[in-house]
Amino acid sequence: MLWALLLGVLLFIGFPFILNILGTLMLYLKINLPMLDPKILVQQIVTGISPPALVCVPLYILGAEIIIHGETGKKLARMIMSWLGHLPGGIPVSSSVACTVFGAVSGSAQATLAAIGGTFRPILLRAGYPSSFTFGLILNSAEIALLIPPSVILIVYGVITGTSIGKLYMAGIVPGVILCILFCAYSIIYSRVKKIGYTEQKASWQERMESVKEGIWVFGYPVIIIGGIYAGIFSPTEAAAAAVLYALLVEWLVYRALSIKTIFNAALATGVVTGVVFILVGAGQVASWLISFLKLPDKILPVLLGTQPSYLKVIIAINLAYLVACMLVDGLVAMYILTPIFAKYVAMVGIDPLLLGIIVTTQVAMGTITPPFGCDIFTAQVIFRRPYLEIIAHIWPFLLMTLMMIVVLIMFPQLCLFLPNAMLGGH
Repeated sequence: MLWALLLGVLLFIGFPFILNILGTLMLYLKINLPMLDPKILVQQIVTGISPPALVCVPLYILGAEIIIHGETGKKLARMIMSWLGHLPGGIPVSSSVACTVFGAVSGSAQATLAAIGGTFRPILLRAGYPSSFTFGLILNSAEIALLIPPSVILIVYGVITGTSIGKLYMAGIVPGVILCILFCAYSIIYSRVKKIGYTEQKASWQERMESVKEGIWVFGYPVIIIGGIYAGIFSPTEAAAAAVLYALLVEWLVYRALSIKTIFNAALATGVVTGVVFILVGAGQVASWLISFLKLPDKILPVLLGTQPSYLKVIIAINLAYLVACMLVDGLVAMYILTPIFAKYVAMVGIDPLLLGIIVTTQVAMGTITPPFGCDIFTAQVIFRRPYLEIIAHIWPFLLMTLMMIVVLIMFPQLCLFLPNAMLGGH
C-alpha cells in the first residue's frame, strides 16, 4: 500500500514514470524487505527483456520509423480520399479508415497519430469540423493500431502469458475492423446531425487509378505479416524483419523518399523508443515479481471475488482493474502488474487467453487516450501544439463505443476467436 501511495503522489507531482516505478520499488524493498539483495531487481529486469519473442519489437518500431520518414502515409491518405472523400461524411470516414490501414502497416498508435493525423486534421478543419472532434476521431482511430498486426502490445501480452503471438494477431483483426466501422458510422451521423463538412469533388477514374498505383504498395505490409504468418513462411519475428526490408525497398526505391540521413534518423529514433519500451517492460517485470513474492493475489482477490467467483464476475473485475490502472500508469506496466494478480482466477473460470488478450489490449488502447495521464494525449499535444482540454473534449463518444465493443466481445467471444482457430488451429 505504501508503494502504491508513493507512486501515485510522484506521478501527480510530475516525476518521470520510469524513475517513479523503479525508484519507489527500490525504496519499498529497502524499507520493508531489507534482507533482499538489490541485485534481484537487476536480475528481474534482465529476465523481463530476455524472451526471444521481444526481438521483433525493435524491428516493428524500425519499420514504423522508416514509414514515418517516407511517403507511405501521404500516398495512403490520397488513395483513400479518392475513393471515399466524396461520400457524405467522407472526410472523417477516410480519416478513420486511413488510421486503421496505417496501423496495420506501422503497428504504432503514435506513428499513426503523427503520419495520418498530421495529414487529415487540416483537411477536417477546412471542412468545418470542430477541432475537438478531429482530435477525438484521430486519437481513437489511431489506437486501433494496438489491436491489429503488427501491434507491439499484443507481442508483450503474448510474452507475459505464453500465448501464441500469431494467434493474437489474427484475434485482433475483427475487433479492429468493428471499431473502425463504429467510428465511421458515428462520423457520418455526426456530420449529418450537425450539418457540417463538405463532400470532396468526386475523383475521376483516372485519378483513382493513379492513386491506387501509388498507394497499392501499402498493402504489402499486412500481406507479409499476416499472410506470411498464416502460410507458415514466417514466424512473427521473421515477419518483422521482412516488413523492415519491405519498408526500406518501398520508401527508397519506389517512393524515393529516403536518404542516408533519414535512415540514420529512423534508426536513432528506433533506439530511443525501443529503450523506453524495454525499460517499461523491465520495470513491469520487477513489479510483477514483487506482487508474486508478497503473495498479494492470495491476500486481495479472495476478499473481492470470493473463493468460487463466476466467469462474468472475474472478467468484469479484470476490465475494471485495467480501466482504472491504464488511466494512471503505462499500459505495458499495467499488464505486467495485473496479469499475475488475476492469473489464478482466469484459469479457474476458463477465460480464453486470446479473448482476454484482445480485451486487455483494448483497455490499454483506451487508457492511452483517457485522462488524466493517457500518454497519447500528451503525444497529441506535442504534435499539434493544442491545449490538453481541447484534445480530450470529444474523446468520450469514441471511448463509449470502444466499451460497447468490449461488452459485445464478452457476450460473443467467437468474434475474435473464430479467425485464429480457423487459420492457425485450436489452442
